[in-house]
Amino acid sequence: FFLQMAISNIRYGEGVTKEIGMDLQNLGARRVCVMTDKNLSKLPPVNAVLNSLAKYGINFQMYDNVHVEPTDQSFMDAIQFAKKGEFDAYVAVGGGSVMDTCKAANLYAASPSSEFLDYVNAPIGKGKPVTVPLKPLIAVPTTSGTGSETTGVAVFDFKELKVKTGIASRAIKPTLGIIDPLHTLSMPERIVANSGFDVLCHALESYTALPYNKRSPCPSNPIERPAYQGSNPVSDVWALHALRVVAKYLKRAIRDSEDREARANMHLASAFAGIGFGNAGVHLCHGMSYPISGLVKTYKPKDYNVDHSLVPHGLSVVLTSPAVFAFTAQIHPERHLEAAEILGADIRTARIKDAGLILADTLRKFLFDLNVDDGLAAIGYSKADIPALVKGTLPQERVTKLSPRAQTEEDLSALFEASMKLY
Repeated sequence: FFLQMAISNIRYGEGVTKEIGMDLQNLGARRVCVMTDKNLSKLPPVNAVLNSLAKYGINFQMYDNVHVEPTDQSFMDAIQFAKKGEFDAYVAVGGGSVMDTCKAANLYAASPSSEFLDYVNAPIGKGKPVTVPLKPLIAVPTTSGTGSETTGVAVFDFKELKVKTGIASRAIKPTLGIIDPLHTLSMPERIVANSGFDVLCHALESYTALPYNKRSPCPSNPIERPAYQGSNPVSDVWALHALRVVAKYLKRAIRDSEDREARANMHLASAFAGIGFGNAGVHLCHGMSYPISGLVKTYKPKDYNVDHSLVPHGLSVVLTSPAVFAFTAQIHPERHLEAAEILGADIRTARIKDAGLILADTLRKFLFDLNVDDGLAAIGYSKADIPALVKGTLPQERVTKLSPRAQTEEDLSALFEASMKLY
């Protein structure tokens, strides 16, 4: 079993966005596609990018129609725009939704004869390897959550099946991630919280995922090696570091929008966790989050300026975390205990067999302190929805198979039930 490490180039610093026009000039870009969403198009991060493009005379077209929590339809709309524009470079300015949409647009514009499902993960799509050359993509994250600027993953809601799925290939990862902490200053409180929960779960899940040398089968050709390989010695370093940063700075970043140190550190932690999970993968919190987002009925989160119901991705992931880690801990209890300690648990007298309960309690306290909705019931689900939630988790094999502990449908039902109320 071998391990492969793939990550985007990353550039960091306050105000570093101003270099983006020069980057595009250096790439010899003649027609650039700038992607963002309607809310961001009026905010300072997009302004900073456009100023730099203007300063260096870069010819661009703007697409600001990205859907927050994208769907197959919204991906296709962006893909049409990209095909028509015949661009030679892309710039994505936004959170995970924008970066993922831009990755998909770049991929399908470079492979115009492909059907949409060709590259979508199996078993929903065909999961074909990407062999076409893509155009350069510069990602400018404006949230501190998905780490999408470092990964070859693009996630969307597949409307017809009411389930989230995605495209995963090293070929779609951005050429360069521009990590400019100034962009996090325009984030409202709940967006800081929910995107921070995504970082938390990326770190915890990749650290506790099935080890890379236990994953089977070993691919017969390197092009078949999945982006998500299981926990491994390289990803562990990034995941643990990201967890420490979350423990130290997330609460501060949420509570005080002027706390530049905390916001800058969370912005970096998002990329660190991205490097970790982008190579190790995530498991049950993410696998179960996809139907939680996909089956949303009426929930509209505070601080999100959207006209449709949605469960923010980080929230859909973190609500199952106490139940999930209580379940997976019997496999690597020492890793679960170490994570609990980093998040503030006193483990001096702890017994190793209680690792899962200790981590679950630590997470509950963490969420309670940050007034997170009290479980799935608080965002509109009831026990009657559990069969549909389980059904929506089953196709997520790319991630559920990375759980250190295999799970049956009954196990999944019990995990959803245990996540209905947290406190």
